[in-house]
Amino acid sequence: MSTRPFRVLGVQQIAIGGTDKGELRALWCDMLGVQKTGEYQSASENVDEDILVAGKGSARVEIDLMQPIDPQGRPRVHEPALNHIGLWVDDLASAVTWLTAQGMRFTPGGIRKGASGHDVCFIHPKSSAEFPVGGAGVLIELVQAPEDILAANA
Repeated sequence: MSTRPFRVLGVQQIAIGGTDKGELRALWCDMLGVQKTGEYQSASENVDEDILVAGKGSARVEIDLMQPIDPQGRPRVHEPALNHIGLWVDDLASAVTWLTAQGMRFTPGGIRKGASGHDVCFIHPKSSAEFPVGGAGVLIELVQAPEDILAANA
């Protein structure tokens, strides 16, 4: 594994799903005091989310509160409630190429722009016959780290 051409630099986000963002906001914003900084909607991803931020600089972590646009549709962003974890990586393209060669299963869609404008790609929570390595039950988002995160981890 010493030939790994990328590094995980930290947690970029946690994504929490529920059937009602209002209930999630009551906990995370009203009770815990985490600041809402934005919103994102995508019909193709079946998500209506609020973007919250805790911390600053390289310690900044997003907390995304997600509800499905269509509760019967897919993906089911509210199941499980802890939907996914996002990890900053220093070289997303190299990470995807190398992990794929190691048998890692990714979700459909490849590398694309995420809700916060960073390039992202998702590791599938389950392995398959074709790709014997998955997220061990966890959906994992790999996020290309911006320059300030790269500099803080140099």
